[in-house]
This record gives sequence, C-alpha cells and structure tokens, in this order.
Amino acid sequence: MSSNLFRLALSSAFVLPLSAWGFSYEAPAVTPEVGSGFEEKPGWENEHFAVAAANPLATDAGFQVLKAGGNAIDAAIAVQMVLTLVEPQSSGIGGGAFLMHYDGAQVQAYDGRETAPAGADGNLFLENGEPLPFMDAVASGLSVGVPGVLRMLEAAHAEHGALPWAELFVPAITLAEEGFPVSQRLHTSLANDEALRQDPMAQHFYYDEEGEPLAVGEMLRNPALAAVLRQIAEQGSDAFYTGAVANDIAMRVQHHPVRPGSMTTEDISSYTAVEREPLCTPWDQWEVCGFPPPSSGHLTVMQILGMQERQPLREAPLDSGVPSASWLHQFLEASRLAFADRGRYIADPDFVAAPGGDWASMLAPDYLDQRAQLIGEQSMGSSAEPGNPGELGTAWAQHPDQPEYGTSHISIIDEDGNAVAMTTSIEQAFGSRILADGGTNLAGGFLLNNELTDFSFEPEIDGEPVANRVEPGKRPRSSMSPTLVFDRDSGELVASLGSPGGAAIIHYTASTLEALRDWGLNAQEALNLPHAVTLGGDVTLEEGRFSEATIAALRERGHTVKEGELTSGLQAIVRQSDGTLFGGADPRREGVVMGE
Repeated sequence: MSSNLFRLALSSAFVLPLSAWGFSYEAPAVTPEVGSGFEEKPGWENEHFAVAAANPLATDAGFQVLKAGGNAIDAAIAVQMVLTLVEPQSSGIGGGAFLMHYDGAQVQAYDGRETAPAGADGNLFLENGEPLPFMDAVASGLSVGVPGVLRMLEAAHAEHGALPWAELFVPAITLAEEGFPVSQRLHTSLANDEALRQDPMAQHFYYDEEGEPLAVGEMLRNPALAAVLRQIAEQGSDAFYTGAVANDIAMRVQHHPVRPGSMTTEDISSYTAVEREPLCTPWDQWEVCGFPPPSSGHLTVMQILGMQERQPLREAPLDSGVPSASWLHQFLEASRLAFADRGRYIADPDFVAAPGGDWASMLAPDYLDQRAQLIGEQSMGSSAEPGNPGELGTAWAQHPDQPEYGTSHISIIDEDGNAVAMTTSIEQAFGSRILADGGTNLAGGFLLNNELTDFSFEPEIDGEPVANRVEPGKRPRSSMSPTLVFDRDSGELVASLGSPGGAAIIHYTASTLEALRDWGLNAQEALNLPHAVTLGGDVTLEEGRFSEATIAALRERGHTVKEGELTSGLQAIVRQSDGTLFGGADPRREGVVMGE
C-alpha cells in the first residue's frame, strides 16, 4: 500500500472507532509523577485486585481493564501496550518478555524472548577478531533480535483471556492518538542519551530542532504506533510478524548506516513463543516459582538465597533500617558464587544442556551445602569459581564480563486470584536506537531491541565454547526474574514481584524476597531498602544509602567498594494474612499500584 493510500485508510471515514470495540476507556487527566532520584511512596492496600507497573498511565490501563471484567492476562496486555508508548526506553512491542501466570490451579511460564536471526553466528560482534566496543554493538543493526512479546502475549491470551484481544489495545491507541504528557523519567532518559539522536526518525520525533529533548509535560502523540497497534488489534500478531510491519523492521535492521544486521522477514514470520516448565523451588514455608533458562534469574536468585540460609547469622540483618555489614558480606559472597555458576552453565536450553541433565541440579541441597561452605569471614573477591553441579556433555568456558541493562516489570493479581509476573525488555535504554514506523510513513513508531548484546561477544575462550554464544535461532541468556510465591502448606498465592535492572535484577529480587519473608517488612518497605550488587568483582552500593561505618566494615572484609546509582524498578503485590493485597512500587522510578 502506498503511503497516500495508507493515510487515506487512517482517515476517520475508514477507521473503526475505538468505541465500537466495546471497551470504554477514559484517559486519566493526570501527569506522571517525577521519576528521577528517590521519591517516597506510601504503598497501596486493596481488597480485591491490584496492578503494579512502571508508569501511572500503564497502571491505570490495567486497572480499567480489570474494572471492565478483564483478568490478569488481559490487564498485562493493556499495560504492555501503554508502556510501549510512555516508557519506550525500557520495553515495547519491539522487544521480548517472560511471563509467569497462575490461574488458580497451575503456574505457567510463557517465553517471549527474542531470537537471533538465521544469519547470525558466533562472530556477530567480532571485528578483525576482536570484540566490538559495547555501545558500538548496541546502537546497530547487529544487536536486534526478532521481537517476541506480541506472539507470547497472544498465546497467553488465547489460553486465558477474558476480554476480546482488540479491546486491550484501546488504552494505548487512545493515548497514542490523543497524546500523553512526557514524564520526568522519559525526559531525563532522552537528555542523557546521545546514540538515539543518531537515528534520524528518532531525532525528529523525540528532540526539537536544537536537539533538546521533549520537555516534561509536553503532549506527545505517536500516530505511527497508533496505526500499528490498530492493525495488531484487528488482525492479531500476524499484522506485526508479516506484511508491512515486518518488512519495515527487516529493512531498518538491514540498512543500518554503520553496522547493518542480517534479519529477514522470514526470521520475523517464523518466530514462535514457547511455553516452558516453570521452576518452583521450596524455600522454608514458601515455594518460589520463577522462569527457567534462557533466564538465569530464578536459578541465580535461589542459589543466593539457598546459600544465605546455610550461613550463621552473626548479627541482625537490618542495622538502623538498612542491611547490616554482616548480612551484606554474606549476600555478596553468595552472589559471587552464584554468578560464577551462571556464567559457566546457563544459556538457551534448546542449545545447551543443563548440568546433570536437570537445571534443578544447581539448586540441590547437597550442592548448595558445598557452595555455602566456601563463604568465609573475608571476601573471595574476583576469585570465585563455578562449582560442579552435574556432569556436562560439553566443557563450557566462563562467560566474559559484559554490561546488561534495561527492562520493566508488571505485577497483577485479579479479583479471582489469577496472577501475572511479567518482566519485559528492549535491553539497553532505547534498545538499538532504531525507531521503526511499521511502514506507515507517520511520525513516531516503536523502538527495536538490542537483546543480542546479551550474548557473549566472544564465542569461545581458550578454545572452549561459551554456552551463551551467538547461534542462529538462539535466545540470549537473560537476568529477568518474574516471580510468583506460594505458601507451601496451603498452596495459596503469596506474592507477585520482579524488577528491571540488567544483571542486578537478580540481586534486587533476591534481597526483596528475603526482606518480605524474614524481616517483617511490607511490600513498600522492602522495595525502599538500599541495594548492594556484585557480579563477581567490585561491589557497588547504592549511593548515599549506607553509612561510612558499613562501607568501612565491608572493606575490612576485603571487598572493593564503590557507590553508584542502582536504579531498580521493583514492583510487588503481596497477599497479607487477612487476605488483602498490599502493593509496592519502586521509589526510584515513576510506577504506582492501583486496585480496589
């Protein structure tokens, strides 16, 4: 269809009005709150249902869907579509997601992770035999994986949805057509990003003629995204994976001006979402259910928590309301050991076998006993080595250190007790910095992910292959940790939670679980706690949140400590003992919880 004909098809005479789809959505007359820095939040208590998401407009979309008779899956779809519009730096239809779902009887794990194109191989990020600089790889066509979130959400909706698919797009289409106020967080992200300005379409859409980012509160309309979402609403996900939208994605990847990628329309049309067996792990009175590989989240979180349980508690975990030096030392040392295993063993299970043939081998009690015994009074620093949880058919090399970024999280519990924990991502802020308009020739569109930079840039180390190396059709390893928690005695749902934050998602999720179970904190209090992270080397403490005495105590134990921003985006909804739902949203971002 020519651009003129496409514009004609979008005119009011030819477009089905949103009211005809049956869902009466009212755009809220509110401006998203400030999302930079740390802003105290009260926590929210509700009796019947709750939605927690990273932007108030997205939360409200899920809330209105639930009020209209939708369920947790329906609400998650509406939230994701609005996040594509209002939080484009973190997630969207150009990326992927992991979704944990509970329907009152069973837990399911829906995998919408991106895949490598057929033309990608282990040399994807090598230039003259050397790994590319990370940002050179990110802001390129090389980094774009085949998006998976729409296929995955459609599969989940086909099995569990209550409202018609099309109606779930009404909030996002309405906001895209009528406009929404730019939030502080989006403004700040735009101001801090130089690479996005290199994409001509993105530069024109998100910046003014002087190169200044859109101002806070400025109304932003996205007609291209509205048009694409209309097609998907009316035709299903095929409207994205075939036809003009798929052609546009492949064209933009293949014609990147500096480093084009190989993605074809065949790569896009052949994408398949996968339902995987969730990993559910006993943890004292709770059973924690999380995502299996290609996510490293659940395995690494539960390794940390398992080793923590095996340590003698030498002092209270909280000191003046923040984690104590003793607790931090044990948590960080357990993290070093868990991340060593993660780097050696975890990758796409369709390409890499689990140690001993079963991922649960990494959480076996005897194995965690052995690993926990390695934690002493002094830090092991960067010397942590992977263990041997089971026999391997291939000897894997240790994954080299690489940055990980991005992401957003959604938690929902509906009135019938159905629950969703969904972590969704385009990886780095603004992904590959490639804006696609879906062939509409209209302003705006959606950003394409850079998830392939989650693969190892080096396919082998010292002659041994890296498990998480690039291979055609493979899904890159992720840290996303969408989590559902149950009471082991009653089987009742206890919580839905998760966070963005790259590899630090694992630390954020693990420490929150421990705070919720053991420290007597409600969801908001747990999310307010300061963070501490190590991937095996230096320790980063959340800037300005720990005392000099705590920092000194960690250094005395041999940790190399620095302070920095640790911008989690935790969302958590916890069922309290009286049956009510208490939700928390991360004070470091602009999210809220809504419900009744």
